[in-house]
Amino acid sequence: MRPNQDHKHYLNDFLGPNLGYLMDQFERFQQDPLSVDEEMRALFTDMNEADLYNLDTPTANEVNLPAVGNEKMFAAIKLADAIRTYGHLAADIYPLGNHQPDKTHLDFQSYGLAESDLRNLPAGIISKNSALVNKSAYEAVEYLKQLYTNTITYEFEHVHDMNEKNWLMERIENADRQFHFSKEKKLTLLNRLMEVEEFEKFLHKTFVGQKRFSIEGLDIMVPLIDEIISRAVDGGADTINIGMAHRGRLNVLAHVLGKPYEMIFAEFQHAPNKELVPSEGSIGINFGWTGDVKYHLGLNRELKGVNEKTAKITLANNPSHLEFVGAVVEGYTRAAQDERNQPGYPKEVSDSALSILIHGDAAFPGEGIVAETLNLSRLRGYRTGGTIHIIANNMIGFTTESYDSRSTRYSSDLAKGFEIPIIHVNADDAESCIKAALIAAEYRAVFHKDILIDLIGYRRFGHNEMDEPMATNPKIYSLVQKHPTVKEIYEKNLLSEGIANEKEIGELQSAITQRLQEAQQKVAKVEKAEDLHIPDPPNFTDDQAAINTAVPLDTLKQMNQELLQWPNDFNVFHKLVKILKRRMNALEENGKVEWALAESLAFASILADGTPIRFTGQDTERGTFAQRNLVLHDEQTGETYLPLHHLSSAKASFAIYNSPLTETAVVGFEYGYNVFSPETLVIWEAQFGDFANAAQVIFDQFIAAGRAKWGQKSGLVMLLPHGYEGQGPEHSSARPERFLQTAAEKNWTVANVTSAAQYFHLLRRQAAQLLREEVRPLVLMSPKSLLRNPLVASTGSELSNGRFEPVLEQFTFSRDDSKVERIVMCSGKIAIDIVEQVKDGAGYDWLQVMRLEEIYPFPTDRVKQLFTKYPNVKEVFWLQEEPKNMGAWTFVEPRINEQTSNGITVQYIGRRRRSSPAEGEPNVHKLIQSKILAAALTRSDEGGNRNG
Repeated sequence: MRPNQDHKHYLNDFLGPNLGYLMDQFERFQQDPLSVDEEMRALFTDMNEADLYNLDTPTANEVNLPAVGNEKMFAAIKLADAIRTYGHLAADIYPLGNHQPDKTHLDFQSYGLAESDLRNLPAGIISKNSALVNKSAYEAVEYLKQLYTNTITYEFEHVHDMNEKNWLMERIENADRQFHFSKEKKLTLLNRLMEVEEFEKFLHKTFVGQKRFSIEGLDIMVPLIDEIISRAVDGGADTINIGMAHRGRLNVLAHVLGKPYEMIFAEFQHAPNKELVPSEGSIGINFGWTGDVKYHLGLNRELKGVNEKTAKITLANNPSHLEFVGAVVEGYTRAAQDERNQPGYPKEVSDSALSILIHGDAAFPGEGIVAETLNLSRLRGYRTGGTIHIIANNMIGFTTESYDSRSTRYSSDLAKGFEIPIIHVNADDAESCIKAALIAAEYRAVFHKDILIDLIGYRRFGHNEMDEPMATNPKIYSLVQKHPTVKEIYEKNLLSEGIANEKEIGELQSAITQRLQEAQQKVAKVEKAEDLHIPDPPNFTDDQAAINTAVPLDTLKQMNQELLQWPNDFNVFHKLVKILKRRMNALEENGKVEWALAESLAFASILADGTPIRFTGQDTERGTFAQRNLVLHDEQTGETYLPLHHLSSAKASFAIYNSPLTETAVVGFEYGYNVFSPETLVIWEAQFGDFANAAQVIFDQFIAAGRAKWGQKSGLVMLLPHGYEGQGPEHSSARPERFLQTAAEKNWTVANVTSAAQYFHLLRRQAAQLLREEVRPLVLMSPKSLLRNPLVASTGSELSNGRFEPVLEQFTFSRDDSKVERIVMCSGKIAIDIVEQVKDGAGYDWLQVMRLEEIYPFPTDRVKQLFTKYPNVKEVFWLQEEPKNMGAWTFVEPRINEQTSNGITVQYIGRRRRSSPAEGEPNVHKLIQSKILAAALTRSDEGGNRNG
């Protein structure tokens, strides 16, 4: 908009519902011109308030009403805007009726209006609803009041995009003529509510005192989800992913995903599931060997929607860490949307998959992971074309009431910061809830953005069915105990409308009861397992050594040449050009391949094998330490170029994204992506390994234990920069001890490698295992100072030959092995520190250093084999940089001792036990580091302090 345009003509476009928005913007402009966007500033420049009162307004003759002043018209428009903005405060959205409505913003007298003023104004200045043609503004105001203060209401003033605002306004204010509930649809809805309620009642009576975290009080959530899924499938989605905590989970499993009643009953009764539904493999629970409680379990299956369209629907497994599954489910959905079979970035097909996230009302504002996950929704590397959020709002968290669990009016208020429209709806009004589902599904389909339904109900019992809620929440539960269920309310409505009669309802009820009873009888006939025990984990065959990870040297040279090419008119930063061109001869006879180049060549060769790669992290495109530079930037235009997208041999996509400044949501997302797309090499890199501890829940509850609990396989790679360089407590340790503490049952690989070739082969080994039964996540303590250290660089022949070695002998020069009296074992950077101290090993015939490159699974056979080479060893030491209570020491000590002989036990050299992982003063670090190294390299008869 240019300042010299005809203001009056332009402003007339805002007549009707948008004019209130324009007036609000003008008021903001008067207070602070920079508070409005550029177009509005141009419009309002050299303009005064009088211009707003001299518009071409609808004339009295158009609606046969006497004319009134423009001031009254603008007051009426402000009133209408207030109803839209604040109507939710007076809405009937609380089933228990225990909230006082706030109507202070809805009184027309507060705007200087009388009823006669409104009756003398046309409805068209307030609403575009065709039903209000030839009506007055008074009737329009009353219509808006009824609409925005009913059992369903809306908040969308925080949405900045005018197209979205107009769409929402039009959809909401014309809803009555757009939603039609036929007799058949009403009866189907009643039947669904009956199924939901009777299932819970049956569990309550049959399995007395067992936890189930029932849905009761939010029963309508099941048909609401049904409606969203149906609309999405009809719109082209073939994948629906649902994330939710345990409240109502069993009911969703039974009725949304179709998990057979008998399987659920068997879990309550401890009967063996496999005997009940032997032929339906897609329905069975993906148990691991330890399993999980029934209300944490998920399910995958194909469902047929309307018009015979089918979709894969997944309810994600979820631990009691409530909201963390949201990020995982978003990863599922992005994986389902990405087409990865061509070079370049994957093509995103957002309509092909939908995420539905069901939140708790206490958890949504209370857990930071929610905000982290919402922040992913519009980001290039993480967007999923809009998620439909449902807050299962029972107005309480365990025993904590809302006034103690949040600082906001609504549990949904966090969503406003992300411009997510909010629909508040009373869970006792079944048809309004279905309307909410329809609006949410349509908004997502049109705008591909998140939308939230705040489904407000109550919790009929305590936190679980063994709790007595009257002890802690007597006021609420005195209301709950007298309150009818939504099924009872809707049944009464249909009877009064003549839609159904007592006989029809009785027949529906009988059919549901019969199905439940028959399912229970099947379970009752199956004998309970006599010997209940946790089965052993699968006996994985560790054949990784047989995987060929070498790549012919000529192939590597061709790849390296292509990695160093970009268009002639693309202006790479001149200093970076010099750095990259150094790699040109790295694969020649006297060349050296440093860490970052080995990584790039590994990626190139993996893409040539047809394996897609997804790589994310806070600074991954360049690399935290400026080592990677896979994404080149034109220093004049800012455009980007990825040589990996232009390799002649690539057969799959390569996606690399800088992530937001978060660990938890991103790691959860990448784990979900990998689980849903197991053929993809998914890599997450921490900015510093220390920061990975912010994602501890994802590591512990999902990645480490997911296979044991749920049979959920993952080959996710986690690169965690680790090494003690004197940078202090938060830039030294990736806390390997935490990953080793949860290392068991071959659940993941924990490695700390010391050469570029080892890294190359390890990445290729991981990619080769992705679709194998033995695949496991890889936790890699990646380097910082070693990235450019020549002692870590490798020759081209080391990449074109060999394989990953779990243990390396440091000194391989010719000598008499019988002279070795001391073995020092270590892992990672400190092994390179020793090389720098010892150089070629001259004068150290008595010493052998073994680098433990793969800490878990511990390479028992290889360690034992190496120990037998040295018959005269008198002492074995474990050397580490980390404090004694950290690092690998407590993990490796018993395992090394099992391989020693002659009564030798492994001893410790390293920092003493500490609460903080590293010193903050660089000079102190250097002093302690030198003492540790001296102790490792000093013969016992010469003394030496072994604890820094």
